Amino acid sequence: RRQMMMASYAVTELESTNNCNQDEKPLFCPSHPTEELRLFCEQCDQPVCQNCIADRHWQHPYDFTGNVIHRHGDALRKLLENTQEHMDALRNVLSQIDDMGSAIHRRAEAVATEISLFASGYVKAIEEHRDRLLKQLEDLKVQKANVLHLQKAQLQQLLLDMRTGVEFTERLLASGSDLEILITKGAVTSRLAKLNSVSYNIQPSVDDEIQFYPKERAGQCCGYEVFGAIHNKVVDPSRCTLHGEDLHNARQNQLTGFTLLCNDTMGERMARGGEAVWVTITHKDKRECAVKPKVYDNGDGTYHISYSPEEPGLYACCVYVKGQHVQGSPFPLMVKNKFREHQGVFHCCTFCSSGGQKAARCACGGTMPGGYQGCGHGHKGHPGCPHWSCCGQVKESSECLGGPRSDIS
Repeated sequence: RRQMMMASYAVTELESTNNCNQDEKPLFCPSHPTEELRLFCEQCDQPVCQNCIADRHWQHPYDFTGNVIHRHGDALRKLLENTQEHMDALRNVLSQIDDMGSAIHRRAEAVATEISLFASGYVKAIEEHRDRLLKQLEDLKVQKANVLHLQKAQLQQLLLDMRTGVEFTERLLASGSDLEILITKGAVTSRLAKLNSVSYNIQPSVDDEIQFYPKERAGQCCGYEVFGAIHNKVVDPSRCTLHGEDLHNARQNQLTGFTLLCNDTMGERMARGGEAVWVTITHKDKRECAVKPKVYDNGDGTYHISYSPEEPGLYACCVYVKGQHVQGSPFPLMVKNKFREHQGVFHCCTFCSSGGQKAARCACGGTMPGGYQGCGHGHKGHPGCPHWSCCGQVKESSECLGGPRSDIS
């Protein structure tokens, strides 16, 4: 009805289209007001009159409205059903969205409560851990102070005893008679000798090494994992040791390594990592030929140093902790060739190279026992030549007709 050409049309509910009768008010063509709309142009998909068919809709397929209404009405009803199904689905989704919004709101409030409880508990745990650390620090301070106080008292008493003995001896020598000096000489000598023999520490018994490590795990407190620990143990480079089967020997282009064990001033193992470890491996003859070692912190007071030398020869290996040499550093490191050039006769393969002759003789003059023990390669039935180690001319990386042989002792 908003379009001028359809202003005179009648609007009918789709459900009642089947009940429409011929007595309804006729509809006239907007282009031909005197002509009733009784035909339907299939190509243009619109009702037309007889004049329209003869004019603009010439040769268009058409039919009477009564003949096509059922087909088009059924299509509309099917489309309507599909649309109604979508509407029901949309209403269902909108309802679910509303329900989900309410659920999210309730869940967010519950999680907010959990977060508040967690944060409160965490803050309480941190505060308790803080108080525990401060108590530990205070106990450590008192312990060190008591040790220093005891050492101080002992040294003060020793100093007092020495001062008394010195003053007495000085007065005796200054104003005593010869006879008095001779009479008291034994007691004075014994006293002074005893005082001189007393051993005492020329350094404070404790140090001021108190360290706080904020990233170190400190177990659990009130059910929460906390971090931060106090340590009064300090690494002593002079007490750190090096360990490894091949500490002084290595092979060219082969990965090898050793272990550094860090100890404190009392010789006890450090139970944590994080120390400043520095390693240098330098060729004795070729200063520009240096190996770049890798240091791996195991986190338990030990450090693994790995390296792969490219040049053979004698190296100097230095291991530093906090800029100081550890125990045994620097130490010599001999890097051997991966393979040594063969020189001399490879005696053990005489049997193989002779084509399996039982009468074949080794270059050292020996005969292969039984004729089937000439190959040192360990071929089946050939356990090896008894001259393998006695010939004195067998070298590593030697080759026979049977193939290479290496790592020969």
